[in-house]
Amino acid sequence: MAEAASTDPIVITGGARRLGLAAALALRETDYPVLVTYRTAHPSLAMLHDKGIETIEADFGTESGVMHLAAELRGRHQSLRALIHNASEWLPEGAGHSDSVVLQRMLNVHLMAPYLLNQECGELLRRHGERHGQADIIHMSDYVASTGSKKHIAYAASKAALDNLTLSFASKFAPLVKVNSIAPALLMFQQDDDEAYRQKALQKSLLGIEPGEAEGVNAIRYLLESRYLTGKTIALDGGRHLARAS
Repeated sequence: MAEAASTDPIVITGGARRLGLAAALALRETDYPVLVTYRTAHPSLAMLHDKGIETIEADFGTESGVMHLAAELRGRHQSLRALIHNASEWLPEGAGHSDSVVLQRMLNVHLMAPYLLNQECGELLRRHGERHGQADIIHMSDYVASTGSKKHIAYAASKAALDNLTLSFASKFAPLVKVNSIAPALLMFQQDDDEAYRQKALQKSLLGIEPGEAEGVNAIRYLLESRYLTGKTIALDGGRHLARAS
C-alpha cells in the first residue's frame, strides 16, 4: 500500500459514528490521512482529533452547506485521495413531516450533496490521480435501492439515484478517478433494536448474521486498492437477494 505515504486525505462524510467512524479509524491506522465531516457534535470527535484526523462541521440539508464544505476542502487541500459519501439520514414517511419535506431531505443528503461535492472537488481528485495513478469516489448506497421500500419510499429512491450517479461520474472522471458504490443491507443493529426485530432481520438473508462494521470497512479498502474496478455497485447483502427469491 505505497499510496498510504501520500499527504492527500481521504474525505469521509458523516464520519463521526458507526460505519463512517470505523472506516476513518481503520484507514488512519494504516497511515492514510483522513478528514471527516460531521453534522452535529459527537463524543467521538475528541478521539478522532487524538488520532490526527481532521474534522469539518457540515450540513448537507442545504445547497449552501454543501458548497461551504467544498470551499473548505479546496482551501485546505490541493488534492484529495478519495471522497467517500457516507453521510446518510433514515427518514421514513409519516414521521411527523410532510411527504414533500421527507422527499426533499432525502434527495438533499443522498443526491444533491454527493453530486455537488463530486463536481466541486473533481479537480482535487484528478490532481491526485495525475501524480499517484488513481483517486476514488465511493458512494455508500443501500440494498433497498434495488428493491424499493414501503416504509422508506423517498429514502430508497434517493439511494437509487445515488447508484445512477456512480455510472455517470465513473464515465466523466475516468481514468484518473474510479467511482463505485457499496450497497449494504444489514451490517449492524441499532442499540435499541429489540430481539424480535433482530431475529426477523437476520432471517432475511441466506447467511443470517450481523457481520458488523468491519464488512463495510473491508469493502472500502477493496475499492481503494483496486486498480480495475469502476462504475460498479458492490452488494453487501449476505445473499439477501436470493433469500427473497426462494
